[in-house]
Amino acid sequence: MNFTNLINNYEEAVAMILFGIGFSNLLLQKNLIKKIIGLNIMDTAMYLFLALKGYIAGRKAPIVVDGVQSVEAYINPIPAGLVLTGIVVSVSVTALMLSLTIRLYRRYHTLNLDEITTRLEKEGL
Repeated sequence: MNFTNLINNYEEAVAMILFGIGFSNLLLQKNLIKKIIGLNIMDTAMYLFLALKGYIAGRKAPIVVDGVQSVEAYINPIPAGLVLTGIVVSVSVTALMLSLTIRLYRRYHTLNLDEITTRLEKEGL
């Protein structure tokens, strides 16, 4: 088996492994805080992957300096913009999820999703 591509693209492999860790954490954990952490790990993996795809060795940030206007001298700024936008959205979603988790804990005195579901079924909601 040829591992040359894996060795040359180890950053992408790390991003995929991180995404897998976050996804499995999101699916398998019962604790709501651990689920939120899993979602944040998945977000971070996606940001890493997008940043890696936007980077080209030997090129600079797209700021025109010294009169160089050639497209080949600069990296694509769109992946960096997507990453920044994603980070802002991720922080907002995390804050909302944590605030809802706090409300659930105050009402049910547990963070276990199975217990909360059982209590909701008993209440008839």
